[in-house]
Amino acid sequence: MFRKNVAFILHKGLNILLVTEMSIQMPEWGYSITELDPERTVKASGREVRVSHKAAREVCTAIKGMMLNEAKEYLQQVMEKKKPVPFRRFNKKVGHRRGLENAFAGRYPIKAAQKILEVLEGAEANADFKGLDTENLRIIHASAYPGMKIKRFIQRAFGRSSPRFNTLCHIEVALEQVEEKT
Repeated sequence: MFRKNVAFILHKGLNILLVTEMSIQMPEWGYSITELDPERTVKASGREVRVSHKAAREVCTAIKGMMLNEAKEYLQQVMEKKKPVPFRRFNKKVGHRRGLENAFAGRYPIKAAQKILEVLEGAEANADFKGLDTENLRIIHASAYPGMKIKRFIQRAFGRSSPRFNTLCHIEVALEQVEEKT
């Protein structure tokens, strides 16, 4: 998103393009969660992440409501294939995994867990910068939804082509500081 102030100059029969000023306008990302208390909550997001939005949605559903340290440990175990993520919505032809509770299908979405862990670490850094206690943070909002599509085509026989689209993903996380348990 560039804005340019451009002037054309005709000098001795030559068209000269003169760029006088160029400003970059950053995108304004909104969050799907609103009305948060800015003193007790922090937000972080990963935009246009190259990860499956279906797997990211299931991972976000699994970690919602967990404490921050507990969620980070859970995601580490998912990446090591020790704990599965229950797939509740996108579970057609998904097999059973040992260790699932209240679900019959699950997987180990390593790439999605890695990217969501990076967003969680970013939210933890935001909380540390705000002066919140990072030991008492709970995930109150975690969501993933499809972003833009990268459109490509594969060449096929007899002059045809087939689409090969890649859907990017937006990941949002919001943390809230809870009172210490005594």
